[in-house]
Amino acid sequence: MNKKTVGFILGSIFGAATGVVAGLMLAPRSGAESRAMAADAMNDAWDSAVDTYERGAGVVTDKINDFRPTVDAKTDELRAKVDLARERMDQLRESLSDAVADASAQVQDAVTTVTDRVAAMADAPSEAGETAAEAVHVEVVDEDETPEA
Repeated sequence: MNKKTVGFILGSIFGAATGVVAGLMLAPRSGAESRAMAADAMNDAWDSAVDTYERGAGVVTDKINDFRPTVDAKTDELRAKVDLARERMDQLRESLSDAVADASAQVQDAVTTVTDRVAAMADAPSEAGETAAEAVHVEVVDEDETPEA
């Protein structure tokens, strides 16, 4: 804090203390009456503060209760979207797994076919002067087409 702020605070405290002392010295009532009046004023101030707090707490509670259904609805909506996304991911994972399995089976079939043809060509005598490797014919087959044997 700077010097001006400290000076203001100390001056305020000193001024308040001086006012209390002057009020007690110059009061037209006795000390007991003055203390009773001060106590009544403090009780009234405390009751007022409690009432203000309770009203404020009630307003805040009402606002929270008004806002809660909106939050709950948005939370439910978000959960539904997450569940839908999980379902879609499971479907995609399953279809991808099926596609990989199908592709693997097709590759295995193609490898088997090529192996059988190479083995057959190696055992068969060459025709028209071709070597066994030149006589091998490999075809790339799309999924919709059936391979020719």
